[in-house]
Amino acid sequence: MTTYTALTTMPGEDAAYALCEALEQLDPEPIGTGVFEIEDGSGLWEVAAYVTDRPDAGVLAVLAALHGAKPFTISEVPDQDWVSKVQRDLAPVPAGRFFVYGSHDADKVPDGSVPLLIEAAMAFGTGHHGTTLGCLLAFEEVLEMGFTSGRILDLGCGTAVLAMAAAKVLGGPVLASDIDPVAIDVARANVVANNLNGKVDCVVAAGFNNDDPRMDGAFDLIFANILKGPLVNLAPEISRHTQPGGYLILSGILNEQAAEVVTVYAQNGFDLCKISQIGDWTTLIVRRMPPK
Repeated sequence: MTTYTALTTMPGEDAAYALCEALEQLDPEPIGTGVFEIEDGSGLWEVAAYVTDRPDAGVLAVLAALHGAKPFTISEVPDQDWVSKVQRDLAPVPAGRFFVYGSHDADKVPDGSVPLLIEAAMAFGTGHHGTTLGCLLAFEEVLEMGFTSGRILDLGCGTAVLAMAAAKVLGGPVLASDIDPVAIDVARANVVANNLNGKVDCVVAAGFNNDDPRMDGAFDLIFANILKGPLVNLAPEISRHTQPGGYLILSGILNEQAAEVVTVYAQNGFDLCKISQIGDWTTLIVRRMPPK
């Protein structure tokens, strides 16, 4: 099936979401829409629509003008099996003791490693991105700092690769949450594929806003591999849900954004333990200090 994308950029989160809502009213209705912050310090947001019929350029031009966006770029998406293509292109990733791989590379798992089977799917976190790799290596650091047990949360879990890494090393239970129901479906499938039923629980939640009692209380270790904006906005809430002495592993942070994130978390009671960079991305380990 041939599909098309219509992409534009514009300033302002609220305005971007307003345009996205307008796109959802198109006839025929898009098969998907999205709003993404462009993490380059420009303050711009990308708005996208995916449709099965070539969209009306005139209608899109009017919407762009009404909402203060740049003109839409319309592109045809080649008709191919993208998941199979990604599976072929993604090589296994060693990360300390961990080995992240797809089922097509099952014969390459090294003896003595902690294997993490992640299939290409519609969720973030295959281990190839510098943020996921950085978090796995940071988890190694936290273990070396003496962390051995406690309540663990993978906030914004995507594929749940980080939750599964923690469960395989420490035995679980580990809680994995994501705002995206598709990501949680992928995460649950990965949990089953890695024989971690009962050790990783997956739940749909926006931050800590969820009626599930498992999201209540404080955690001893939280992974938050999301983006700078949500990390900053969630800092007070994350602080309230972190035990004194508990660790955070934070990523999804461009190198030039790291100082701001460190400052915000210091203001919310955390000390910086370790900062590391992989390519353009920074991963932080911070620890909540006991109240004085």
